[in-house]
Amino acid sequence: MSLPVSLGFWIMAFIPIGMLLFLMIKVQLPAFRAAPISLAIAIFVGVFFYKSGANLIINELLKALWNSLSIILVIITALLIYEVTNEAKAFSSIKKNLEEIAPNELVRILGLGMVFVSFLQGVTGFGVPVAVTAPLLIEMGVLPLWAVVIPLIGHSWAGTYGTLAVAWSSLVTQTGIEGNILNQSGFYAGMFLWIINILSGLSICWFYGKDKGVKKGLFAVLIFSFIQGGGQLLLTQVNGIIANFLPGCIALLGFIVVNKIPMYKESWNIDKSQIMNRNKSQVFSKASVDIKLYESFFPYIVMTILTLVLLINPKIKGVLTNFSIGPNFPRTSTEYGFVNSQIIKYAPFAPLVHPSTFLLISALAGYIFYLKKGYIEIGKLNSIFKEVVKKTIPSSIAIISLTMMSKVMSGTGQIDVLAIGASNILGKNYGFIAPFIGLVGSFITSSNMSSNILFSNFQFTTAELLSLHQGVILGAQTGGAAIGTAIAPNNIVLGATTSNILGEEGKILKAILPFALGIILCFGIITYFLATYISL
Repeated sequence: MSLPVSLGFWIMAFIPIGMLLFLMIKVQLPAFRAAPISLAIAIFVGVFFYKSGANLIINELLKALWNSLSIILVIITALLIYEVTNEAKAFSSIKKNLEEIAPNELVRILGLGMVFVSFLQGVTGFGVPVAVTAPLLIEMGVLPLWAVVIPLIGHSWAGTYGTLAVAWSSLVTQTGIEGNILNQSGFYAGMFLWIINILSGLSICWFYGKDKGVKKGLFAVLIFSFIQGGGQLLLTQVNGIIANFLPGCIALLGFIVVNKIPMYKESWNIDKSQIMNRNKSQVFSKASVDIKLYESFFPYIVMTILTLVLLINPKIKGVLTNFSIGPNFPRTSTEYGFVNSQIIKYAPFAPLVHPSTFLLISALAGYIFYLKKGYIEIGKLNSIFKEVVKKTIPSSIAIISLTMMSKVMSGTGQIDVLAIGASNILGKNYGFIAPFIGLVGSFITSSNMSSNILFSNFQFTTAELLSLHQGVILGAQTGGAAIGTAIAPNNIVLGATTSNILGEEGKILKAILPFALGIILCFGIITYFLATYISL
């Protein structure tokens, strides 16, 4: 027997994804209610159509529980660092100080939603940039829904080479590419990611003030994007490990410089901006106290220093990574012969280098610092933890259910049928959907890295069989995966949780979809022409 690839099986594999989108966007169900329904459908399809036994399903569900742990720890610790900062009344001080540094409101928003969020993606990843940046944008006066939308699109371009290029390394490992094809794949990946970067900046300007916002913010976006996207593209040909990190650091300095330019030196805003809260005072943070800027950012400074010191140095990182734990899983297969190999130490969890560890240490360091400064009252830590746990429960249900849906669809062969079926139909026109396959992978898994693990080898082999340019196809795979992280439900849940709007995930997804689908359509056209004609 072999995995069935037919229209009927393709439709059945798409139903769980389609139902999730329908429930979240059309019915407006929160993710923690929509995800379990879609999970149940995925299990039903896997058992009755894809011939998967109970042992396989149970093992995939257990894998998902293990994977969920990493994400939930990030949620808990990201909330903790926010609650500590909020309890110290530091957010109002951040707003006041940023207004002095960047009097132009749009540039302030770009500074957080395009520059700072990308820097965080470069050093941490795992959804941390969205979870951390959304509350800061709210304090800047951005409405909560848009405070989640902005970092979601603003950080997406940085996923491939961010976190020291783990997603790119996964693609290289899966495909085994080297030499010219490695350099070519890196070039096209950098090209696609630069397009996302500049369009995300322009989209933020459009959200803020339509054509007037784009006109005002265009020069700033071009400067930031030249540093970020252009710098990354250049470094893909030199050293992929630092291709995102180094431009991200330089862009922070670029933000300071941009605010010295005459057109951005004066106070400026659009009073009727759709994304700003103009009608009522911000109640998201506690009352303001006189805190210096470095004190306001103290937990985030600690987090950045910890990450840089421990992860940039390969020797230190190697030592810390050696301590890891992970469960073992047996070989399983469906009656169609779709095999999940035996795994020893599945998805190793290395607590000493996990982002949640850095967030936890930073939050506790911030608590002690603020306590000594008198910004937090003694005995508040217990109430802070209770608030964090209260906010974490609904989002944890959503994360676990979504991750289980992903693993069940992957483990039963549904994901493969979606990809293979589309490629079989399109043939030489396959380039049109190569970016979309990458998007589907990261939409389901919420990870550029996971999408590359799932599909990069498939994309590489398909390109070879169809005589398409493999470097273009691989670049499109990870470029599409980058866009997918912007609409991935798990990432949306992270932002909604720290923004205190859990339950509005459908509205957030609806706001981002035009951006994501518009880019993926452009990528499909570009990939088709480049992959087809460059290889001739």
